[in-house]
Amino acid sequence: MSTLSEKELFEILGDEHQTNSAETPLRSDAFLKSDEEKKQVIEKHFQFIMEALGLDMTDDSLKGTPHRVAKMFVEEIFGGLNPKNKPKLSVFENSYHYDKMLVEANITFNSTCEHHFLPIIGKAHIGYVSSGKVIGLSKLNRIVDYYARRPQVQERLVMQIFNELKSALNTENVIIAIEATHLCVSSRGIKDASSYTSTIQYGGIFNEKENRNDFFNLLKSDK
Repeated sequence: MSTLSEKELFEILGDEHQTNSAETPLRSDAFLKSDEEKKQVIEKHFQFIMEALGLDMTDDSLKGTPHRVAKMFVEEIFGGLNPKNKPKLSVFENSYHYDKMLVEANITFNSTCEHHFLPIIGKAHIGYVSSGKVIGLSKLNRIVDYYARRPQVQERLVMQIFNELKSALNTENVIIAIEATHLCVSSRGIKDASSYTSTIQYGGIFNEKENRNDFFNLLKSDK
């Protein structure tokens, strides 16, 4: 009976959207290097990648690319890996005593598939019912953006946003839905440009189907 090699397993598992926990897998020494040190390492190795592809790194258009990529990785598209970039959440007393659902829909985000390092482009929809606390609306967008800016799988992304809001609002009455297009599906492999992936996470009153339906009906009314 033949066994699969490690590379063959990578090929099989690499297209499966699976995750072991809601935590991003980081090494214990993830933050020992400064951002500048990380950029220097990435710049050096990305130049090796470009050279391995046969590119002429003396060309004026290409020779600055390793530096630009390193800066982009550390400061922009993977900025959500660094806890110092976590948004400060402004939570207030629910002085209006509003006890119905609040929904923030169509929060756009860009993330990166951790299997192929290709873009994930999508929208997140957030709903919650206050248990005494409310959060500034722009902070909902910032939470989505923070967790999206790291290598991700969509299942983990929806759980991380859900857990953050549960903690900040001190309530289980939270629901998150995400719809996203994965370029690892649309631009390689099967090359299906029309499909998208949906994930949902909820708790508290949203365990009841009627309340979930109310949430999705509000999303439909927005379209």
